[in-house]
Amino acid sequence: MNISGPQCRAARGLIGWSQEDLRKAAKVARKTLADFERCLTTPYDRTLRDIIEALEKAGVEFIPENGGGAGVRLKS
Repeated sequence: MNISGPQCRAARGLIGWSQEDLRKAAKVARKTLADFERCLTTPYDRTLRDIIEALEKAGVEFIPENGGGAGVRLKS
């Protein structure tokens, strides 16, 4: 699964995490995360997986593009 920078920002917002919180949980560089969220770069596949896994462990569920737009929500 791939997510966009805006999805990443929205996911952080849902769980009240700062970029620093996510950076620590996913073990990624500060610049990598900041640039990704601003749509300046796309992380390597492994880095993106680490970001997704950290957010999912924190209770986020990613909603794939289904004609209505990709999104995020809290797991029920």
